[in-house]
Amino acid sequence: MNKRQIIIPGDVLSEDVSIAGDGTYVRDGKVYASLYGILSEHNKIRVVPLSGKYIPVRGDVIIGIVKEVTFSNWIVDIGSPYDGLLHISEYPRRINSENMSKHLKVGETILTQVKELDPMMKVELTMRDRRLKPIRSGRIFELSPSKIPRLIGHGGSMISLIKKETNCSIIAGENGRVWIDGGDCNIDFAIDAITKIEQESHIPGLTDRLSDFFEGAKTQENESDKEYEKESILDEILE
Repeated sequence: MNKRQIIIPGDVLSEDVSIAGDGTYVRDGKVYASLYGILSEHNKIRVVPLSGKYIPVRGDVIIGIVKEVTFSNWIVDIGSPYDGLLHISEYPRRINSENMSKHLKVGETILTQVKELDPMMKVELTMRDRRLKPIRSGRIFELSPSKIPRLIGHGGSMISLIKKETNCSIIAGENGRVWIDGGDCNIDFAIDAITKIEQESHIPGLTDRLSDFFEGAKTQENESDKEYEKESILDEILE
């Protein structure tokens, strides 16, 4: 079956039930699609939904927004039907409960990780890792969580290409929020590239089209620079 094929609920995906993954179910010795999306056959057969809210998974690195501060928890919007709970003990360093708002305020954005979740979808977060921290620079861009694997690409190839061409640091949260930052970073250019991926992720040949996109942008920039140089020379002669 085509690895980029769009499938619908009820489609038969395989007769090997041992490789059934997310977005599938097993019946009568066959694997069926349980939702509308794109087929992925890397190790396991799974269906990547084309749209929908983020459903947390233990270990996911995500970007959250603090929406409330309680006695011992920050309540965090994680772009899901379920809020995340960041307990004071999971903050990067030891602090007193009365000082919680001084460290993370309502409306502040954080890079965090899903530590645990129970069957009732109580989502516990952590920031006790050097990678995880408040986000106080750059810009956050949001896209469908289902598009994050395409943004990252095989072995990180797609996101590495965007980083190289835009000189940006880019961290893609599993919940669809993307942090773009960097000193000489062209954030608008990076967002244009990510938007292209979001809009065209279902079409084969995306990597080549993205490379062409960057090449075209470079050509346009060079032409603009040459035109500016001509105008500068002309101005000097007229003076």
